Amino acid sequence: MQTTAVLLAEPKMLGLETVALKAPAAGDVVVDVAHSGISTGTEKLFYSGDMPPFPGSGFPLVPGYEATGTVVEAAGDLSVGDTVFVPGADCYEEAFGLFGGSAKTLVTPASRVTRIDFGHGAAGALLALAATARHALASPNASLPDLIVGHGTLGRLLARLTIAAGAPAPTVWEIDPSRSVAEYPVVHPDQDDRRDYGAIYDASGDAKLLNALIGRLKKGGEITLAGFYADPLSFAFPPAFMKEARLRVAAEWTAEDMTATRDLVEAGKLRLDNLITHRAAATDAPQAYETAFSDPSCLKMILDWRDIA
Repeated sequence: MQTTAVLLAEPKMLGLETVALKAPAAGDVVVDVAHSGISTGTEKLFYSGDMPPFPGSGFPLVPGYEATGTVVEAAGDLSVGDTVFVPGADCYEEAFGLFGGSAKTLVTPASRVTRIDFGHGAAGALLALAATARHALASPNASLPDLIVGHGTLGRLLARLTIAAGAPAPTVWEIDPSRSVAEYPVVHPDQDDRRDYGAIYDASGDAKLLNALIGRLKKGGEITLAGFYADPLSFAFPPAFMKEARLRVAAEWTAEDMTATRDLVEAGKLRLDNLITHRAAATDAPQAYETAFSDPSCLKMILDWRDIA
């Protein structure tokens, strides 16, 4: 078996290539991918060569962990024709598949995919980020945010989930004026004098912000690191000591998060609209990745695989 896939041969060397697939094993499904998303967090770090050593990674690498498509060979409780979300796949003979979702055909255990409504279309690829946001908010003893840092896709999903949970709308910090429009307050940090936030969620991935965020906490407040950070994190101890600040790291989503997030979306409680700003044919993947990583107006780039043979 072979498929067409995005292949990152080494940092900044990306193209569309034919790669060999591992044969399906018992319990595997084969998925014909319709859409996949480009991550401006972890994928950008692999593309630029800035990703710290990460278990299971290497080059050549098939990126992508946000794919939706149709089951063409079924297993488990799935049927041929089901629409599914696939969080990447390690199914390549001569390429690393740490993520592995940016390909026309994917082979993966049925237990890893999630059946979704066909009507989601390309927006179904957003479920991984939505489940990541849900995981950060639903962790044991977590408080819902009253400040979110960064109004990209993850920041917006954190805000939408907070409001869906019945909490007051959080304040969101954003330095790019083009990202400041929302139904909740979005302000530049310099315009916000508040210094008594109880729960700050950082979705920026900027390791240099930690001292500034500690200064905005109330005593005993908590900062949740919801992004991915390539640079080492450090902070001045005396201000954190005076605030009795708490730091929490939110990791990737679990199967429970994915199911709960899908149910919220399909019940109409969580919106995925106005998050996909750019689309490209999979044949234009190199330019699409450049745009996703360099254009501030790009919240989410979606690759369309439907015309790939």
